[in-house]
Amino acid sequence: MAQDRTWRKSTYSGGSGDSDCVEVSLAQDALVRDSKNAGGAVLAFSADAWHALVGQIKAPS
Repeated sequence: MAQDRTWRKSTYSGGSGDSDCVEVSLAQDALVRDSKNAGGAVLAFSADAWHALVGQIKAPS
């Protein structure tokens, strides 16, 4: 399931294959994982929850 998806990192992490960061895979939902442990635990968000989270992060304080 999570292995068959396309994963991407933030360009702020350097974007190279050897930089450690979190990765996200967006489809009907959003999965988030630690790039250092790609086979480990994955956080799953519904599309609505992901958009709400990103909106809160981007909102000016």
